[in-house]
Amino acid sequence: MDLERITTRVVSLCHQNGTYIRQQLELLKAKDIELKDEHNFVTYVDRQSEEMLVEGLSRLVPGCGFIAEESQYGPAEADLKWVIDPLDGTTNFIHGVPIFAISIALMDGERVILGVVHEVNRNESFYSWDGGKAFLNGKEIRVSNAGSLKDSLLVTGFPYSRDHILDKYIDLFKGFIKRTQDLRRLGSAATDLAYVAAGRFEGFYEIGLSPWDVAAGSFLVQQAGGKVTDFNDRDDFIFGKSLVSSNSLVHGEMIEVIRQNFDILY
Repeated sequence: MDLERITTRVVSLCHQNGTYIRQQLELLKAKDIELKDEHNFVTYVDRQSEEMLVEGLSRLVPGCGFIAEESQYGPAEADLKWVIDPLDGTTNFIHGVPIFAISIALMDGERVILGVVHEVNRNESFYSWDGGKAFLNGKEIRVSNAGSLKDSLLVTGFPYSRDHILDKYIDLFKGFIKRTQDLRRLGSAATDLAYVAAGRFEGFYEIGLSPWDVAAGSFLVQQAGGKVTDFNDRDDFIFGKSLVSSNSLVHGEMIEVIRQNFDILY
């Protein structure tokens, strides 16, 4: 496969979907918002965006399977699978907070070979493919060169289901606050990871994530020179339930803070 050509087509598809999402922002009504489960919302915009992406991606690489947030498509046994989040940051979207993104990855077996995160409101496309570099709107990006947490700005997110771990997660938040310049919470894991890849943040951590949240963004971080693991400093971060990403230089310190402040297995 010509992964560079396919990536270019995926970026174009994201731009089309991004236009649709922006158009719907002013049309959304309270009756259009559904609660899937605790703190987890969905709208017709999520579903329609996903259908549009599936249609376009199916034409681009026929016969692929899909791992998608709202529904399942394509042959489950396919080696090549698209992993897609049609609107990452739905809570932001329904409140009019302009931070939400489209996330698309292509996996060959257990390995990501292509990743695109399109931040809808800034019209920023972060993308890479196996064997290529990482880019933002055509310009090469790299992770930051900060060498320690004291020089770092981190970003995090809060899991949907959090009551049983909330106190420990706040302890972890405090642990990072004490060791870093500051923390941010944007509300879109795909955007968080893309910003680490672009050097805007030195690191990102979160628990309770799904493959469609992180497959594309984690690939971008790695392609831009960074490091991604789970909370246990292992490789199970796409289908596991915890993720730590960094510019690689501060990764050891991040794992140390997690071990000191978060003793729940994830």
